[in-house]
Amino acid sequence: MGQITVFSGPERRRRWNDEERLEILNEAFAPGACVAEVARRRDVSTALVYTWRRKLRDADVEPEPDDLAAPGFAAAVMVEDVEVAPSGHQPAIVIDLARGKRISIFASASPALVASALKALR
Repeated sequence: MGQITVFSGPERRRRWNDEERLEILNEAFAPGACVAEVARRRDVSTALVYTWRRKLRDADVEPEPDDLAAPGFAAAVMVEDVEVAPSGHQPAIVIDLARGKRISIFASASPALVASALKALR
């Protein structure tokens, strides 16, 4: 007769309810957040976080970060330069983003290109 070894211990497979999933998704996709850092802190695979997001989008439900629940306005600052460069070399609009990123939109850009760039920022 053969010998059988039974390993017992805590189950590794974890289960999250919908509220916990939404909380992790809101935290992971909040402005300035890093999905990998949130996943590491919550002990969740990054692939699982992206799977949850895809399933949530397929269900036509979007998680809303708490700090961005309502639309708001951004401050616009006009800077007058003493020396004016030729219009082809100076951007018409400069958008400063988080983490030191910057988008420059030149006057020669087509409206379709500007619209697609702004849609990508959403």
